[in-house]
Amino acid sequence: MSPRPEYRSYQFAGHDENALCLGMGASRRILIIPPLFDEMNRCRRMLVQAMRGLADRGVGALLIDLPGCNESPAALADQSLSTWREAVTAAAAQLEATHIAALRGGALVDDGAPHLPHWRLAPAKGSSLLKTMIRTRIAGDKEAGKTTSEAGLIEAARDGPVELAGNVLGPAMVAELATAAPDEIAPVTVRVLGQDIAGSPLWLRAEPQDDPAMSAALADDLDRWSASCGG
Repeated sequence: MSPRPEYRSYQFAGHDENALCLGMGASRRILIIPPLFDEMNRCRRMLVQAMRGLADRGVGALLIDLPGCNESPAALADQSLSTWREAVTAAAAQLEATHIAALRGGALVDDGAPHLPHWRLAPAKGSSLLKTMIRTRIAGDKEAGKTTSEAGLIEAARDGPVELAGNVLGPAMVAELATAAPDEIAPVTVRVLGQDIAGSPLWLRAEPQDDPAMSAALADDLDRWSASCGG
């Protein structure tokens, strides 16, 4: 029987932030940084199933809530990639992670603990995430009979928070996303979806979905990888 999931917390900026954990008694504990913004919602079930697979293999897994996301008491509009990077660093230390695995935009904020082995799946640039959210906002406004432009939204974001694809982002977050790219960490293992990992890009789906084959492939790969680099 798989270990039961439990919630633990880590302290950051005066708040308790949640982490969904499985197999915390294991010697290997992988801190998972999910895709960012709406991509995170589409992938969460798949990731939790991968965590169960890791626990079945005797590997611990921790899926953190970044400040401003899910049940966080912090405001998303107050966050930036810099604060999220600091939060990942705090979570890794307080929850005693031994490895870090990031998916998509999670790779933009995973470099605050460079002493730990890193694994990335389909790392994304911040500009790509930002453009997708802007296109979603423009399309939604068009359906509502409003005219909105990318340049206008970027200009508005310099003065205050803007709503993009259901996310209220502050000026610091928008500015950092525009130029952010995954940091070069040595060593880092990068996986390509469809080549190294079987599965489909759930982050592109219109609604959250599951992919049992992808969850199993992630668990298998993360188990082998973590065992090969200090576990």
